[in-house]
Amino acid sequence: MLAPSAVECDMRQPAHLVLTCLLTLLAPTAWAQNERADTQAVSPLQIRIGYLSYRPDSGPLLSTIWPEPNDAGLQGAQLAVADSNTTGRFLKQQFALVSARADSAEQLLHAAQAQHGDGVRLFVINAPVASLRALSAALPDSLLFNAGSPDDAIRSVQCLGNVLHALPGRAMLADALVQFLVLRKWQRGLLIVGQTPDDEAYAAALRRAAKRFGLQLVAEKRWTFDNDQRRSAQADMPLFTQAREYDVVLVADERGDFGEYVPYQTWLPRPVAGTQGLTPTGWHKTVETFGAAQLQKRFEAQAGRWMNDRDFAAWMAVRSIATAVSKLREAKPRALQQLLVSEQLPLDGFKGRKLSYRPWNGELRQPIPLVQPRALVSTSPQEGFLHPSNEMDSLGFDKADVTCTYP
Repeated sequence: MLAPSAVECDMRQPAHLVLTCLLTLLAPTAWAQNERADTQAVSPLQIRIGYLSYRPDSGPLLSTIWPEPNDAGLQGAQLAVADSNTTGRFLKQQFALVSARADSAEQLLHAAQAQHGDGVRLFVINAPVASLRALSAALPDSLLFNAGSPDDAIRSVQCLGNVLHALPGRAMLADALVQFLVLRKWQRGLLIVGQTPDDEAYAAALRRAAKRFGLQLVAEKRWTFDNDQRRSAQADMPLFTQAREYDVVLVADERGDFGEYVPYQTWLPRPVAGTQGLTPTGWHKTVETFGAAQLQKRFEAQAGRWMNDRDFAAWMAVRSIATAVSKLREAKPRALQQLLVSEQLPLDGFKGRKLSYRPWNGELRQPIPLVQPRALVSTSPQEGFLHPSNEMDSLGFDKADVTCTYP
């Protein structure tokens, strides 16, 4: 029997025989096309994202605060994967999250290496800066998204070439706050600094922002008390906050040892801002405009709690990956990073502006909400604080402020 390609049709035959012959010739081509289509239909682009979490024990606290949820960050990443798969199935793209939570920095590194050994090259990291540095060095062929460390050094003087920062740094937060204070003419501040290295880092960001935007720090005091402020704040705080005339009290207490007891207890009747009081943050329950209410509802339905800044940073990291993959139709780490820092890929973050990563340090440009516990007060950048190219670059480190090489 002749192969189909060797069949020749004699057009002088009766019509029904000619038709049969032509169908015989065309059948293999049609079969091959259908086979290719079926193969493509069952073989979408698979994108696996590693989520790594490690939050060290902060030690005993001197005040009663609401602890951060154990799944902070993870829930945001999971929601972003679900959102990405909703649209990804139409583009033949499938996203999956591989998560690991560690109890030590060593466990975190081992978990990262295990995921890397399984082929994962895209990671969302919710961990302190020391762990982020170690992971960046251990995974040089991967792309890491920082969703847990606000450290300013890795955004200005010690850049990590394979890291993008979805969480705003302390400099961005401090700039956002001080812009609002200056706009309100609260231009004299009393700064109270806690006892931890993180408190000192936050205070350094506030000092930088004060110098940048013209806020005068009339006095600076170190919090050295070790007593329980739940019982003694009314007696301690008014005496502690005595100083020459000030318009606002700035608090640097990231852990929450004393800051919650400063409002309404100051020597002068003044507003409190910083880590407590009026607080700059990457995300908050009270952010509801520009479609954010729908994101909040989806998150609460999934997690059973409010979305916080770590959740939003992880959500934004995964959505950045998905947006870049949909544009490139591939998931190679370097290609994704180059596109994300090219400023040619605007990202939607439900904040009223298109977001993008700064090419000089990999930090996400984004508006910063200023909130009190149950209300949105304002959003920075504030009106009147201009920038030659992008007003959001008035928050955090501008190109001239960064001395390290990126990427």
